[in-house]
Amino acid sequence: MSEQVKPNQDNEASKKEQVTQMFDTISGEYDGLNRMISLGLDQKWRDNVVEMVAAHKPDTIMDIATGTGDLVIKMAEKTKASRLVGLDISSGMLEVGKIKVKKEQLDDRIEMVLGDSENLQFDDQTFDAITVSYGVRNFEDLEKGLAEILRVLKPGGILVILETSVPQKFPFKQGYYVYSNLVVPTLGKIFSKDRKAYGYLSKSASKFPYGERFNNILKKVGFKDVESSLQFHGASTIYKAIK
Repeated sequence: MSEQVKPNQDNEASKKEQVTQMFDTISGEYDGLNRMISLGLDQKWRDNVVEMVAAHKPDTIMDIATGTGDLVIKMAEKTKASRLVGLDISSGMLEVGKIKVKKEQLDDRIEMVLGDSENLQFDDQTFDAITVSYGVRNFEDLEKGLAEILRVLKPGGILVILETSVPQKFPFKQGYYVYSNLVVPTLGKIFSKDRKAYGYLSKSASKFPYGERFNNILKKVGFKDVESSLQFHGASTIYKAIK
């Protein structure tokens, strides 16, 4: 299991409480700063997630840790799903997302829902597809969150996760270390309302059990046909699994 990393290690509040507050605080600036930090590459990686989901031809989709809704909006545009749910624990992020959904005139197809990924408010076997982009490392109990996803997926349903990882080959490994440990926290301090937020996001990424370790966790929880594919030499990884 990964080391428990919280936005503020000196604060006695739970990781879940701290993460919620952190994203509420940075919700207004999140999209712009995220594009800057990822050099816009995160959009292409999300497109790759959407392609995997669309190939499964789902009718019901949930995007967990949806944030401001980028991924669920893309899926509404690229799939014929009749029901799409964007779920997040941060009301601040959801409010920004709701504005974007309405602007795209997708509020008749997309529900933006406040919820806890580790205690999902949906019945067993509700969704054909579930996605999570840059959210599973924020789960307080990783295996519990994945087990909840498994519970609400239909048999044969697909889970696609986009998450940070660490490149292993020279010079990408060294470049990633410098960028994530020095550049990202510095940009966060300059442009963010929460000076600690982007330091936490970098540290939580480095401590996340990426690659084969995460594949094994998915299998342990009960998923099958687990596959993973590196994005930009391993700066992120897409994981695909079936119930």
